[in-house]
Amino acid sequence: MYIPKYILWYMSTAMANTKTLITVKTDKSLKKAAQETAEEIGISLGTLINIFLKQFVRTKEVNFSVSYRPTPSLISAIKEAEKELAEGKLPAAHSVDELMEELRS
Repeated sequence: MYIPKYILWYMSTAMANTKTLITVKTDKSLKKAAQETAEEIGISLGTLINIFLKQFVRTKEVNFSVSYRPTPSLISAIKEAEKELAEGKLPAAHSVDELMEELRS
């Protein structure tokens, strides 16, 4: 059986090295976008993932921060609803029960 030299080299250094390799499947465009975003803040994607893993081990928590950015179609729908509300075209509900009754009619 033939074992390429780079595998033998990796195996010999891996024994002395405390690092390991993690393989994760993800969408190509997501990986590219994540790499570019990490580069924008001056770190590699690998460093970013290691930071996340260290924080996860330390805190035993997974924290996600999601900023709210509505799509153009949602912005348009919100503006239309606000206009209809201002013009009195939408019924006013003073309780959840009233709202549900209005939605069912």
